[in-house]
Order: sequence, then structure tokens, then C-alpha cells
Amino acid sequence: MGQGHSDERVARNVSTEKLSHELALRFAKKCFTPLEITHFKDVFRSLADEQDGMQYWKEETLCRFLVIPDALGPGPLIYQMATYLGAFPFPSLAPSILTIEAMLKVVVIMTERYGTVLKRGRADRNKLLFRSLAVFDRRMSSVYEKLSQELLESVRDEKLEKVDTSDAVLEEARSQAAGEEPHTATGFAIDKPSNDEDEEEDDDELALAALDSLDAIEVFKYDQRADTKIHHAQIPVDNFRRLLMLLLVIAPLDSQEGLSKHAERLTPKRIESLRQVADSILWSFTPEQNAGIFYQSFNKIIPATLPYMFDGLNPLFEHFLFSKNIDLSKRKRSSAPAEMTSPAIPQVPDAPLERLLPREGDILNLDILSQLSFFIKGTNLFRRLRPLYLGGDAGFSLGSIEQKVFNWRAPSILLVSGTRLPSTPNGTRERSFADTLPPKRFPSGPVGNNTNGKVIFGAYIEVPWAHTYKEAIGGSEMLLFQLSPLHDVFHASTLSKDYLTFTKTGVGLGCPPPRSKNVSGLSSHTALGPVSLMLDSSLEFGVFTHDSTGGGSFHPSATRSSDWQDRFEIENLEIWGCGGDEEAERQRAAWAFEEREAEARRSIKMGKDVEADRALLEMAGLVGGHGNSGGSMG
Repeated sequence: MGQGHSDERVARNVSTEKLSHELALRFAKKCFTPLEITHFKDVFRSLADEQDGMQYWKEETLCRFLVIPDALGPGPLIYQMATYLGAFPFPSLAPSILTIEAMLKVVVIMTERYGTVLKRGRADRNKLLFRSLAVFDRRMSSVYEKLSQELLESVRDEKLEKVDTSDAVLEEARSQAAGEEPHTATGFAIDKPSNDEDEEEDDDELALAALDSLDAIEVFKYDQRADTKIHHAQIPVDNFRRLLMLLLVIAPLDSQEGLSKHAERLTPKRIESLRQVADSILWSFTPEQNAGIFYQSFNKIIPATLPYMFDGLNPLFEHFLFSKNIDLSKRKRSSAPAEMTSPAIPQVPDAPLERLLPREGDILNLDILSQLSFFIKGTNLFRRLRPLYLGGDAGFSLGSIEQKVFNWRAPSILLVSGTRLPSTPNGTRERSFADTLPPKRFPSGPVGNNTNGKVIFGAYIEVPWAHTYKEAIGGSEMLLFQLSPLHDVFHASTLSKDYLTFTKTGVGLGCPPPRSKNVSGLSSHTALGPVSLMLDSSLEFGVFTHDSTGGGSFHPSATRSSDWQDRFEIENLEIWGCGGDEEAERQRAAWAFEEREAEARRSIKMGKDVEADRALLEMAGLVGGHGNSGGSMG
């Protein structure tokens, strides 16, 4: 009986190894060009350790190659992720040894190049990343794994090639992609780690798509009733914080840009700033209620509020495809024709980094910028933002916003920070502000890891700013968001279109336009939307309201079901334009036109009857006290 069980297990190991080998071959052929395979092989071989004829990468090698900053401490976590992904699509084989086959799969998954092979894979990448980060509580998880004996026998009968060396996989793929005849090579056999009897695979789309592409999907099937383990796994809070800090640092990376220059900026002050931003994101997962991050909250929060959080991993792992040892300018004419016509891959440049921001504001710095890129595409942010209005420089007035922002004909981002007001107003100014609002029905929002009452709210505004007299402006791409003390994003709704109002009563996002005249019997209080941000006319105070029932211009939180309202004293207000030189030139042209028009009005010559001429100009609205009919509100 024991011998039969051993034979079955050997057969299972052989089948999974064959399938893993076939998947690596498929990845190499379909996801990379021949030239990229050449670069990848050179990078791996030049840094690999060797033992008993097997080449592999250690944790130190991986972290040194990727230039993972020691000051942040995420190195072991990145290595853990790699050893899990290297076993794809068989979690029972994890942690894997980082051989060249395993590293190939890691690069494919991290850079999202699997689309040419795994048609259903992109939507399920987050689940795979969660499992690579998670720690399983074996006392809570069910221990169950079953494979069909009939399927195993059919796999034994498959005429798959004997598992070849890892280098042979890549060489065969390179030759086939280049149109050459594949050639054989002999080498070492890869020692696979033994199976973990306690492991089980979850029925996730990415792994099933991988096996489906090999016509071997049934080998991965098991009893659906036992699919509970992932829900008993969790990412330790401290590990997740370290990962978040790294993701904030690598968010601006380009595929040909090294991480070393970004790592040089990690001063103690910068690290503290990174930790504060990471904590704001971390606390949106409510770690005070759990010892770790569970899959249910991970799967809910990431798509809703952090859809681009892992994008920085793509260019980081694309460095495997740029070898500094290969000089493309000195290639021999005898190279393969396909390689000769392949597009050249430039080396990682050593040029100084272009500034991500032209200057930092009182709110917006590099870390807040990276936080924004987790839910607004980085291509719209990095090296694309321009300061339009900074309250600390231009003064806190609606007139200053009108002067600085109204001629910007592209999207913009509003950021406002402040300190929460006490439940009972203190002083005349706070009481006057409270009197303009409806009675407070909701408690203040959660404080997270921030005990000083600081809050940061903002909005992504897709349309140019303008006065709103009767109707609001904006569109369905607008966003409201909270950056501190918790991270959250509120998407535009189509139930109402009161997206942005700019009137003499203040700035409103998600608030109905104010009535021009008070109507008898109706409240004279400022109207606040169910999910809204309002800044008063003096830009001294603001209020953010979240009614979980929704019904307004912005959807309620997709991750929090509570109601809250934060009233705060404004400390800083900034508006940043999203655009490049073309948008800036248009704004300068508009300013120049307005200046010429103003100069023309000032230079109008009066006739002999000065009073009559002035009266005529006032009737035309060119001079005099016509400001009440729509001029500057400063």
C-alpha cells in the first residue's frame, strides 16, 4: 500500500513538473522577443549562484539587482513573492527555487506580459499577488487536496518531452521565435521542492487560464467545497506597510529608469513621510480590527480605491530585460536575421532624473503624488502637474482662484488640508460657519493612526473651471477622494450632475447650486450633497459629508458603510493643472489676451463731455461698478 501511494505521488510530481515546464516554454515563446530572451538569459547567468549543476538566485542577489532600499526593509517580502510566483500555477510547489524557469514566470507575471497566453488573466492578478504575500493559518484552513487517478494516468500517457534544462527552454523558445530550427542541449536536472501536503490550490482564473492554455485544466481541478483556505490567509500588517512604502517609491519608475537614484532620496524625513502616507492607506483596511489584511477586504479595496497600486512592479521587473553586458552597437553581421530586425532595447540610462514635480506644495509632495497615482493613472501625473493656485502664495480668496485657474483648459486636481473642528464650535468664526450649515447628524470620521485631527481631501476635476450660476459643471470622470487619515475614493454618479459649483458662496463638489434668492419656508442653510465637499466663501472652513445611502453626484464609499461628516478649518489649499507645455502655453495666451483687453479699456479716450462718456461706458459694462454682475469675487 505504501509503495502504491509513493508511485502515485511520483506520478503527480512528474505531471506538475511537465506542465510547469510547458508553461515556461509557452511564456518564453509568446511573451518575449528573441532579443529580450537573450538579455534575460545574460542577466540571470551573470548573477546566478550554482550548486550541483543548478543555477539559481538567492534573496540577496534578487534584492541587489532590483536595488531594493534596505532602509525600507521590503527585501524578504519581495523574495517571498518571487518564490511563490515562481511555482505558478502550482502553489503546492511553493516556495520554489529561483531557477531560470522560475524567474521567467516571475517576470511574466510581475510585468503583466501574460496577456498573449492567458486571455483571462489580467483581472485575477491581484488574487495571485495576495497569495504571494499572505501567511496561511494552518489551524484555520482545511487540509484537503484531491487529484483524479484517471487524469494522472492520462498525463502519464501524454507524449510530453522529458523535462529539459532551464536554459534549453529559453534557447528553444528563442530559436522558434526567430524562425530557426530548435536545437537540443544537455544539462542539469532541476531539484524541485517536495510537495506540502497541507497546501491546496484555489480555483483562481489566472492559474486555470494557464492550464487551459496547455489543455491540462482538469489536472488542476479539486473539490470546490474545500476552497476555503485563501479566506483564512492574511498579510501581516507590518509586511504590508513595508510593501506600501516600496510601492510609493517605485510608482514613478519608467521601464528604463533605475531605482538607485530614487533610493538616494530616502532621507529620515522622507521615510517618515512615506510611513505616514502608507499608514493612511493601511488603515483603510481597518487593521485595528484584525491582525492582518484578509483577502475579502483586499479584494474589495484594491479595485475600488487603489486600482493602479501595483503598476510600479511592471517597470521594476522589466529591468531583467535590459542587460548592461550586451552592446547592441557591436553585434556581428552573422547574427540571426530575426534578431537583426528586432527593435533595439536601449540600456538603462544614467542621466539625471527629470523632476517629477516642478516644485512641491504645502500639501502635494512626492509621496502624496505617488498616493494619487494609485487611483489616477501615473501618466497623467508624473512630470505632468503644474501649480496653478497655491493658497500660501496667492492668498486664500475666490478671486485668486479665478485669476489663477480659470484659463487652464485641461483637467486639474484640488487638494485641501486642515484640522477637524470640535463638536461644539469655539469662537465667533466657528459659530458663524456652523450657523450656515444644517445641524450635524453624523459623527466625525475615523482617525486611523492620526491623532492630531489632520485631514486631507481632494478632487480630480476633468473639465475647465468656470462660474456656475444656475447649473453645476463636470462629468462622469470626476473623483472625490480622501487621502488622510484614511485613504478612500468616491466615484462620480449619474443620479445627479451637481459635480462642481463655483459661486460667491464658495466651492462645492457634490453640492447643489445655491439658490439665487431665499424662498419663504425653505432653509437658508447651505445645501450639502450626500457625498460632498464644500469650501466656504472665505476659504477658511470646509466640510466633507458621507451619507452611506448615497443618491447624490458621487457614489458612497465602496469599502466603508458608515456615515460621517468632517468639519475642518482650512490650513492649505492647492489646485494643480494636469498637462504639459501645450496646456501651459494656452493659459499664457489667454492671460495675454485678457491683459490686452484690460489695457484697451484703460486707454479709451474721453470726449469733452466726460460725465456723459463715463455714463455710456458704464452702461456698456466696460468701466465702473459693474462687479456685482459677475466680475471677480475676490
